[in-house]
Amino acid sequence: MAAEPQPQALTRKPVLLGAVEGSHEVVNMAAIVPKEDGVISVSEDRTVRVWLKRDSGQYWPSIYHAMPLGLNEKPEKETMFFTLPLLITPNSSIINAYKHIPKGIAPSKCNCKTLGAVVTILKEFILSEDYNKMSPVKSYQAHQSRVMMILFVLEMEWVLSTGQDKQFTWHCSESGQRLGGYRTSAGACGLQFDVETRHVFVGDHSGQVTILKLEPQSCSLVTTFRGHTGGITALCWDPVQRILFSGSSDHSIIMWDIGGRKGTAIELQGHNDKVQSLSYVHHTRQLISCGADGGIVVWNMDVERQETPEWLDSDSCQKCDQPFFWNFKQMWDSKKIGLRQHHCRKCGKAVCGKCSSKRSSIPLMGFEFEVRVCDSCHASITDEERAPTATFHNSKHSIVHVHFDATKGWLLTSGTDKVIKLWDMTPVVS
Repeated sequence: MAAEPQPQALTRKPVLLGAVEGSHEVVNMAAIVPKEDGVISVSEDRTVRVWLKRDSGQYWPSIYHAMPLGLNEKPEKETMFFTLPLLITPNSSIINAYKHIPKGIAPSKCNCKTLGAVVTILKEFILSEDYNKMSPVKSYQAHQSRVMMILFVLEMEWVLSTGQDKQFTWHCSESGQRLGGYRTSAGACGLQFDVETRHVFVGDHSGQVTILKLEPQSCSLVTTFRGHTGGITALCWDPVQRILFSGSSDHSIIMWDIGGRKGTAIELQGHNDKVQSLSYVHHTRQLISCGADGGIVVWNMDVERQETPEWLDSDSCQKCDQPFFWNFKQMWDSKKIGLRQHHCRKCGKAVCGKCSSKRSSIPLMGFEFEVRVCDSCHASITDEERAPTATFHNSKHSIVHVHFDATKGWLLTSGTDKVIKLWDMTPVVS
């Protein structure tokens, strides 16, 4: 009698809905068009395009708008970004119930005779309801260098921006007036805003997060903190749990418990290259992170996670007491060769290679990959503690920018291959 076939486990993964090709340069920022099957993109060739899906199933541009060069300016690659008033943050889509005409804001660079400086201007446009026409509205003189991030706050009618000139600025979107600015420690590309408290979070290339309190005509410094060994590349704010997520070029993500006021910082290690974007799904308590390694990682944040321990300092192994190679006195007294120092990722103790020969994943500490642990900690980790808390998916291109539409459950990824991909995330985000 033949053996009965065993049912195979279903592997849930994002579904590729389509790809938008035709950009001549890398797309720096793009957004899913609300209530339409389309995409708005801005690329390094200074073009703003609106792509709509045709009956053939392909995406074709209904708008192709080239940003003009400034006076006496040579053509060169200049990063431009795009933001929608339909987006309260770059990563979460909320429909504007009061204004039905979508607007866009994109920076272009022009030479202005203001103290001899080159000023980067943010330009605002109105898109027609059929997405076939784009009309300029107003301009904002914002920065003196490359613009890194723009954020539109619908409730306050503010336009927030950061640049390589180490400046954070905000303008009134109604009058176009500059309301204020703040100089950061380095150029910043992480930007989030909390409407309830009027706190803005700025993450810069030095790895520092700056929290500012914004008023209509002024701002004040609340605090600064660090946790990454590399520059911050992405920020994501959860206003419900009052948690800030930061992604970095050091490949890691840190979850900062701002609302708990306990200084808790949880690390998440799941990428092999810099983290490019973070999106939080509030109703499922899942975090979506995308990296330059092409990985799309969906983290379950509805679990009780643990802080990684501080690494302890010691001149000898805290397990076998063998001296480390700089401990000359103990080496001479014991007539033993000094050993290299390592650290157990679970307990933080300084150990030698012999006492930390085992590897294990520790998902509740954020280590989805196997890391070094001491032998005693390895024996104490149960199979339940090794159960993964994240799923990993391959986008098959090095990701530059991401936009997540929570209403549709769609994820947009833009890669260095100049291709925009649209994914249905409902199989993994539910």
